[in-house]
Amino acid sequence: MLILGVDTSWKQGSIALVREANGRVNTLEVQPIAGGTFSAQLIPQLAEMLARLRLTKRDLEGFAVAVGPGSFTGLRIGLTAVKALAEILSKPIAAVSMLEALAIADGHDGAVTALLDASREEVFLGTYRVASGRATKGEEALLTQGELLARVRKDKNLRLVTPDAAVEKLLTQNGVPVTVRERPGSESVARIGLDKIARGETVSVEELDANYIRRSDAEIFSLPKLR
Repeated sequence: MLILGVDTSWKQGSIALVREANGRVNTLEVQPIAGGTFSAQLIPQLAEMLARLRLTKRDLEGFAVAVGPGSFTGLRIGLTAVKALAEILSKPIAAVSMLEALAIADGHDGAVTALLDASREEVFLGTYRVASGRATKGEEALLTQGELLARVRKDKNLRLVTPDAAVEKLLTQNGVPVTVRERPGSESVARIGLDKIARGETVSVEELDANYIRRSDAEIFSLPKLR
């Protein structure tokens, strides 16, 4: 099975082609996409990648896409592209949380708390139980830095993992141990998605949506003001 993985959740994005055959999973290619160019470059970069590998879009057998949390604009671009391709080709879609991908990337079986910098002195938190490269979600939430510190101080046995220097600095300066891992990208998304599709954990084009965790500025500022 040939899977296209798409990650446009962060400042820098990427697409990846991953293939499973005879029980082995191989990454064919990963193509970075510069931030700010997702809408202009995602489809052209995919076309060039397929051409280099002597493949066509008809060879794609499924899609895996990062659904958040992350950039509102970036996520919308990635999701729109996957929706269009999946609908045209009638292929399955796997939705992958970047907190889930980070928990799996930690490589530790058991309870893992994944943390991503949400800016504005806030942190995205995801609690997972990981076993054999699969993660079962407990909770995903948006916390202030103060709320995060209060939470992790209550349970000193938490295994915390982050790719972000700001989160690492916050925790280490307050005496809280944290493991730093490389931020997962489209290759991780594709591999997780491949496993999900094989297990039937897919979403339809209509069901596919972003998991922002926080509301956008447009939503916040459009709320009626209390008098």
